[in-house]
Amino acid sequence: MELSRKVAVVTGSTSGIGLAMAANFARLGAQVVLNGLGDDTLISTAKAAISDVSDKAAHYNNADMRDADAIAAMIADVESRFGAVDILVNNAGIQHVTRIEEFPRGRWDDIIAINLSSAFHTTAAALPGMQKRDFGRIINIASAHGLIGSVGKSAYVAAKHGIVGLTKVTALENAEQQITCNAICPGWVRTPLVEIQIRALAEEKGLDIEAAAKALLASKEPSLRFTTPQQLADTAAFLCSEAASNMTGTTLSMDGGWTAQ
Repeated sequence: MELSRKVAVVTGSTSGIGLAMAANFARLGAQVVLNGLGDDTLISTAKAAISDVSDKAAHYNNADMRDADAIAAMIADVESRFGAVDILVNNAGIQHVTRIEEFPRGRWDDIIAINLSSAFHTTAAALPGMQKRDFGRIINIASAHGLIGSVGKSAYVAAKHGIVGLTKVTALENAEQQITCNAICPGWVRTPLVEIQIRALAEEKGLDIEAAAKALLASKEPSLRFTTPQQLADTAAFLCSEAASNMTGTTLSMDGGWTAQ
């Protein structure tokens, strides 16, 4: 598979899953647009990761995923600069874990804005161009928590369930065109977000970091293995291939059996 004539926008792509996906698209020939938080060093490192696998320099846009106007401006800038948004990966996300009655209102608002509303705004901005060109691949990074719940994660679970619903509606509204929308639902992936939870568990239980990581896996994931960012990146690439051209509105679980229980 090659994506040499495609432009891919990946939100939340300065590290972790998003950067792995962006690098994979770049390796396959796509022009990649990065977006996400980070200082100059982190952004430079992310750009370098793209340069390592492609002769097309990554473009970076610092749009705040809580700001609908900034998101629309980002999509407009990409279309003006590169002519299209062919592939859109909605990956930006944050997390906070506490019981509902203790959940800070501002954290709820930010999680819903970044994990759910941003995907609506990017999709709404990118769809007219995709419809005009009769091509688009929209990939929403949901979670096992888009299919089931967990204690302490009300905002995250609500947002990820919303992402699954948004995926279905986007797919149905564009089913007659060559535009697909699918959601990938990872289980535990050892990203910075998950590392925070591992450290919290280690402190709570008096464990070392690796023992806490194993305990975290054992609590949910029968395979006892983390899904890797590269596995998710390869799945995203598959969803952009001809083999997946009639796959739309689906959720693909990569969770080591978590949601099979």
